[in-house]
Amino acid sequence: MGIIEEAHNVKILGTGEQVIVLAHGFGTDQSVWKHVVPHLVDDFKVILYDNMGAGTTNPDYFDFNRYSTLEGYAYDLLAIIEELKIESCILVGHSISAMIGAIASICRPDLFSKIIMISASPRYLNDVDYYGGFEQEDINKLFEAMQSNYKAWCSGFAPLTVGGDMESEAVQEFSRTLFSMRPDIALTVAQNLFQSDMRQTLHLITVPCHILQSGKDLAVPIAVSEYLHQHLGGESIIEIMSSDGHLPQLSSPDIVIPVLLRHIHFNITT
Repeated sequence: MGIIEEAHNVKILGTGEQVIVLAHGFGTDQSVWKHVVPHLVDDFKVILYDNMGAGTTNPDYFDFNRYSTLEGYAYDLLAIIEELKIESCILVGHSISAMIGAIASICRPDLFSKIIMISASPRYLNDVDYYGGFEQEDINKLFEAMQSNYKAWCSGFAPLTVGGDMESEAVQEFSRTLFSMRPDIALTVAQNLFQSDMRQTLHLITVPCHILQSGKDLAVPIAVSEYLHQHLGGESIIEIMSSDGHLPQLSSPDIVIPVLLRHIHFNITT
């Protein structure tokens, strides 16, 4: 195993010719795909990895400068794909990893046959003629709460983000992966994520994109998915699922899995 594979805990499952790369969002790791993977491994080669900074990665590898922008993560994704000698893949990117995958696809569109975006947002902050869902004041309070008592912040943030029952397995699972991050790393990742703005870059994304969105998501209003759909540079389609919350693959796998499989098999241009 190469150094990049080891650093990102890369796992390769299944033996199909078509490669699917599963990329997780903030506060989680590759375990967020645990309900999805069994439905893919019989037909596809599935690549799982952890973004640097996830609780499962070595914090000594986290370069605060490199990961102050989304490009740092995009270069990691490209390095993994190249190290595994993957010529083309379908990327399923959750939350910020949908945008990370989009950046990677601008650099190397040949490597991605399509990107399936789950709960994706090009900008979380409201702006003139743009509704992202948050005001700067809200985000500042979030950062302050993370700094003052990270464990307490995790306990409050997890149920809000996942949606549904506070005692649910999905909330417990997200709390676990969130809390496993080193607090200073989690704060840096959150600052990068919530202050990012990809709106001026969307027209450069020419790979076909499938936008999947929960009907109710505290972090990503439906208006954001519509904005993505209208401003991407290539073909795109959007589907609003009857799931709740920002991590529907964890909280509503029975809803998400059939939708995801349909979009994996469906080509926009056909």
